[in-house]
Amino acid sequence: MKKIKLNILLLIVLSSFFIKVMAVEIRTNFIGMHFVKIPAGEFIMGLKDRDEALIEMPDAEENALLDELPAHKVIISKPFYMGQTEITQKQWYRVMENKPGNDSLWKAKDWEKLPVSSISWFMAARFVEELNAIDEAYQYRLPTEAEWEYVAREGSDELRPVDEEVLADYVWYIDNSNDKVQVVASRKANAYGVHDMLGNLWEWVDDWYGKDIYKQKNRIDPQGPQQGWSRVRRGGSYHCPVHLIRPGYRSANKPATQYEVTGFRVVME
Repeated sequence: MKKIKLNILLLIVLSSFFIKVMAVEIRTNFIGMHFVKIPAGEFIMGLKDRDEALIEMPDAEENALLDELPAHKVIISKPFYMGQTEITQKQWYRVMENKPGNDSLWKAKDWEKLPVSSISWFMAARFVEELNAIDEAYQYRLPTEAEWEYVAREGSDELRPVDEEVLADYVWYIDNSNDKVQVVASRKANAYGVHDMLGNLWEWVDDWYGKDIYKQKNRIDPQGPQQGWSRVRRGGSYHCPVHLIRPGYRSANKPATQYEVTGFRVVME
């Protein structure tokens, strides 16, 4: 009788596990890039509690983080497929046939699984063009800033979707990375089944940076300013302290900028 009860309990546990796995829909393209289906929905974009974020920041300036205000409801009206990981060096080389960034990363034993780095926004956009030219099944683009934050927040409007005590289980940042870029998907996935939205490498998104863009009236699938000087990058990196590792933090650079700590991921349609 005890054995039967244990078997029933095991079946219940396994059934629960498989239900969770089946809930994540993943599509794979012809070069092995995995994409997770993200449902339509709404979320609070921006900083709910500025004081809470400022406490973490060393020597915060008076105007720090104002570009994350006001917190506002955004509607993502259609489901989309987000890259499950940052673009890897293997995927980059398959499409672009060149090796940007630090040569030692291309000579590493696990080079294929490292995210491609030292990527400018222009380079990321060029990758998208080339991938679209060779894949007849799908179309690709960079995520919007709103889409990126929607996935990174995974339903939470707190400073982070997980407590700082367990952050290292999900994120590569300065406290656990040994100040080195790490293999993609070597930390836990978030609630959507997506890896490394925070940490490992900063990620370019499609939007031009707008300091006051959160004050705009369009809150349905917003796409940022029509023009600007800098493109937005999100998520922080392996080199970042904890105050930069959160879904709402905004950074931007001129689109030709190449940093060792910057890469990208793409959306598939």
